[in-house]
Amino acid sequence: MTEEPAADAAAEDAGATGDSGRTAAAGRRRALTDRDRAVLAMEGRSWPGPGAKERAVREELGMSPVRYYQLVNALLDDELALAHDPVTVNRLRRVRDEKRARR
Repeated sequence: MTEEPAADAAAEDAGATGDSGRTAAAGRRRALTDRDRAVLAMEGRSWPGPGAKERAVREELGMSPVRYYQLVNALLDDELALAHDPVTVNRLRRVRDEKRARR
């Protein structure tokens, strides 16, 4: 038996706790979690008006919008997320970079 499941569990724990080591741990993972894929899918959808997305985050994903956006931000630096959904990740990276440039 190898150590890989422990590395996967550590990566999950880092993501669940918001640990800053998430990006480093993600490099040892081999696949995105179901939650990560659901977050990326939600980011790929369009929303009819203010508050609709936050309501969907609470109802469909069962998490607070604050936690959701923490996960989104962490996924933008995750190469697995980029490989899974390059269009969404690159679009969100551009938006993030534009906001940072305005500061």
